[in-house]
Amino acid sequence: MAKKQKEARVQVILECTEHKASGMPGTSRYITTKNRKNTPDRLELKKYNPILKRYTIHKEIK
Repeated sequence: MAKKQKEARVQVILECTEHKASGMPGTSRYITTKNRKNTPDRLELKKYNPILKRYTIHKEIK
C-alpha cells in the first residue's frame, strides 16, 4: 500500500495585530489557505479591518 502524504495546502486563520494591541472589544479574523511547501513560515497579509475601518496587517495564528 502507498504511504499517505501530508496535504500541501492547509487552512490558516489570520488575526489582526493592531486590533489585538489596541484592547478594543472584538476581533478581526480571516480564514484562507496556503501552500505549506512554498510558504513554511507564518503568513502575513494586509487585510481590511471593519472595526478599525482601515487596512491592517493580519498574521497567521495557530
